[in-house]
Amino acid sequence: MNHPQFTCNHLNQKQLADYWGISQRTLERWRSIGWRPTFLKIGGRVVYRMEDILAYEEQHLADSTQSRVYSSQE
Repeated sequence: MNHPQFTCNHLNQKQLADYWGISQRTLERWRSIGWRPTFLKIGGRVVYRMEDILAYEEQHLADSTQSRVYSSQE
């Protein structure tokens, strides 16, 4: 997968939701139940580091709807 070049090392909730094509509410729910990707909360503002976003994507690679492709780090 080719990733777009970002000029910043962080995405806010709206940017990440748009990037993944999911709702901001989904990201809020994931945070509330402790699901990844990990995030930073700075002054009440939530941001996601690109390295954590890319790691999360890598951990969730799948070759079918029945199974996941496990990275060598697992």
